[in-house]
Amino acid sequence: MGEVPFDLVVRDVRLLNLFTGEVIRTDIGIVAGRVAALAPGLPPGEEEFAGRGFYALPGFIDAHVHIESTLLTPAALAAAIVPHGTTTLLADPHEIANVAGRQGVRDFLSLAEGLPYRIFLQVPSRVPTAPGLETTGGALSLSDTRELLALPQAVALGELDPAKVLPPSEEHLAKVREAHRLGKVACGHAAGLAGKELQAYAACGLSDDHECVTYRELLERLRLGMAVLVREGSSERNLEALISGVVAGKIPTEHLMFCTDDKHPADILAEGHIDWCVNRAMELGLPPWEAVRMATLNPARHFQLRDLGAIAPGRCADFLLSPELAPVEPRYVFVGGRLVAAEGELLPPPALGPIPASARDTVRLSRPPAREDFLFPACGEEVRVRVIELIPGQIVNRAGTAVLAVEDGHALPDLEGDVLPIACLERYGKNGNVALAFVRGFGLKRGAIAGSVAHDHHNLMVVGTDPEDMLAAVEALTRVQGGFVAVAGGEVQALLPLPLWGLMSDRPLSEVSAGLEEVRAAARVLGARLPAPFMQLSFLGLPTVPELGLTDQGLVDVRARRVIPVLLD
Repeated sequence: MGEVPFDLVVRDVRLLNLFTGEVIRTDIGIVAGRVAALAPGLPPGEEEFAGRGFYALPGFIDAHVHIESTLLTPAALAAAIVPHGTTTLLADPHEIANVAGRQGVRDFLSLAEGLPYRIFLQVPSRVPTAPGLETTGGALSLSDTRELLALPQAVALGELDPAKVLPPSEEHLAKVREAHRLGKVACGHAAGLAGKELQAYAACGLSDDHECVTYRELLERLRLGMAVLVREGSSERNLEALISGVVAGKIPTEHLMFCTDDKHPADILAEGHIDWCVNRAMELGLPPWEAVRMATLNPARHFQLRDLGAIAPGRCADFLLSPELAPVEPRYVFVGGRLVAAEGELLPPPALGPIPASARDTVRLSRPPAREDFLFPACGEEVRVRVIELIPGQIVNRAGTAVLAVEDGHALPDLEGDVLPIACLERYGKNGNVALAFVRGFGLKRGAIAGSVAHDHHNLMVVGTDPEDMLAAVEALTRVQGGFVAVAGGEVQALLPLPLWGLMSDRPLSEVSAGLEEVRAAARVLGARLPAPFMQLSFLGLPTVPELGLTDQGLVDVRARRVIPVLLD
């Protein structure tokens, strides 16, 4: 109304109006961190910023992410995502929860304070993910979930997999009802569901899914009223297939949004973040305003973030300025009306606060591992075994078989056929379990690689060509309290320590990204042909994504929800 001066006026921008699809030449007036007025020729502000005719777009929202998979603390992550225009994350810290329970979630939130971007909580819904099929460090009860859902940062119940709904688990359905009672979304994780099972799943109140890998799956979910989060992570590359189908089918996009789910920092630096999703969607034929809306207004509406998602009076002044609309190039980024990134740099990087006690000393093997833990007992001259077969670029895998030669009472790897032993070791000091199976798709010709990131239980995972190197890899991870490692000839070739919950580093972005590149390069020298071998390794621990998963309890048939023998003969 002109009665109070603006704190800041951003002059002369081309504002992309997501409510009408128009581009409007205007100034942006900001008071107390919110947009107060949109009009050309606004009165002077306490500060002025020259928009130079750049396009003004709302800050991007990652609709579902596990920050732990970036390997960075929330403070260190700012330097990776904010210069790319991401101003809000909807984070499900169920990785930390599986390691450290309710206290771990609260400690995570303490690390999310005072940042140049916003973090909202998707309360972990399934900790442990597969009771009876895995050992975890922590658990979240119904009362724990109720307490966390009541927090002001909580916007949703985190992803709930089909095993908790079909057949129904009263405890987990009670968590869904509690989210609904508080007016919050219950997020889905409907990997592999179709037909009547998907309809039953949706009927139980799960509102969205980020596990679509085909356009057919996306369309089936939209027809049932579910929202779809189009995912593009480090090893889960789903955007091209899904958006190509949307464009070809001329499907409305108001119930579509973008997420990264799990993306390593080196990939964010090389490609981008949600801005990459927006630009790739436009390259595939999606109109710019629809691609931007998928990254902004759609998730804000879905998760009832009424103050976000658009540049409009009363909403938080979270926006970016780009010289072009297609492609988007975030040149300047504002959060709460404050310039937080310019020309690809954060202004200034936030300091890392005190490290919570729950984050330390989480790799505690109850007994020293031995060479024999990585030898598969077998009789005769050869055996037929089940094999986890990787699908490049996907989180899902196939159940296969292989015939392996036997020597000295143990099944041998088949390097020519790319069939290698893979082990999972319980790391919380509870039972000392070690499970051994076989995998095809890593391509290693020598050595071993290992990690303490293993969704969702986060026990130690190791794959290799010989037991000595597998043992050396596990010993290296134990010494540094978690991380990623590549070993050959009994010697560590590269090591990235992740001492916080065995999931995250306490180092800045540049160091973590360089360390990740070093272990990836070392894995490639050993023969690994996957772009993100450690991310792919981490997903093989999942007992909830078809078809097979490996936990410390053994090889899990995901659809049957039971441990099955590796040996077929």
